[in-house]
Amino acid sequence: MKSSTKDQAEGKIHEVKGKIKEIAGKLSDNPKLEDEGTAEKIAGKVQGKIGQVKKVFEK
Repeated sequence: MKSSTKDQAEGKIHEVKGKIKEIAGKLSDNPKLEDEGTAEKIAGKVQGKIGQVKKVFEK
């Protein structure tokens, strides 16, 4: 698997995990878990964008 594709896939996984943590934090009234989820979701988006940039430069 190409590096760019791997980054995009891992980014999407982190986005989903972050969203789940964020929702769990809201439901359980746990602001720390909610913040962790938000941070992981943002990190996943960044990693996905890095994968897109790598894909452009691979061509």
